[in-house]
Amino acid sequence: MLGADWETHRPAVFGVAYRLLGSVADAEDVVQDVWLRAAGADLGEVEDLRAWLVTVSARRSYDILRSARVRRETYVGPWLPEPLLTGADAAEPVLVDESVTSAMLLIMEELSPPERVAFVLHDVFELAFARIAEVLDVTTPAARQLASRARRRVADARTAEPRATPAERARLLTAFRAAYQAGDLAGLVKLLHPDAVYVTDGGGKAFAARKLIEGGERVAEVMVRVGRQWRPDRIEFAEVGGELALVFHRDGRVYSVDTVQLVDGLITAYRRVINPDKLAHLPCED
Repeated sequence: MLGADWETHRPAVFGVAYRLLGSVADAEDVVQDVWLRAAGADLGEVEDLRAWLVTVSARRSYDILRSARVRRETYVGPWLPEPLLTGADAAEPVLVDESVTSAMLLIMEELSPPERVAFVLHDVFELAFARIAEVLDVTTPAARQLASRARRRVADARTAEPRATPAERARLLTAFRAAYQAGDLAGLVKLLHPDAVYVTDGGGKAFAARKLIEGGERVAEVMVRVGRQWRPDRIEFAEVGGELALVFHRDGRVYSVDTVQLVDGLITAYRRVINPDKLAHLPCED
């Protein structure tokens, strides 16, 4: 019987799936699959249960990831990761580090599925390359090479987009919320980088721009117009992917979850998820 051991390792099982898939719903499905597999297996000879569970989760996620790449090609408009509540906002314990931020998940979207698996399993979950090779059905040296290549690509992307401090993020988002609620065009322009981009993920199921909106002034203008047309009941702060984000409530439900990329004290990317399917797991108003 798994019992307490399962509760101990469940965050890792979910964690590897979410980092590979960028979807809370898909990751929860993987967790259920792993539970059923573990419940029916003879684990008496398993020396490292965490590694075994993480490996099973990774193998199932890898199968889904390869088919997900095909689905992405027909996705309506920009694709963004499904928001994951973390910290005090999380319904269950979540393993939090930089690899669950919206920015990092988007960086990992640029990796091939084998590179992403090798990077997540080795650099985040510290699995041996021999185990990673089993998941990917490659040799151990090939698994090591995949992780190394992925690590270089991730490092290059992170250098181009340095991570802001929590204090800086809180200051910018507080100012942004005030300007957004006031419809303050000039105030929004001051917070946006001149080359800022606005990305909205509606998935064809909510009204959203299907292309990136570029330029700080243009983004601010759109923000003011959207804020007037779709005035939220309230805008709350929440920890999403280990970073402070904005959650917009309207008509008794979560209308959008917004994350930002910051460089030198300005917003360089504003990412809004309004696809209702990606928000369905979030708690609604009482």
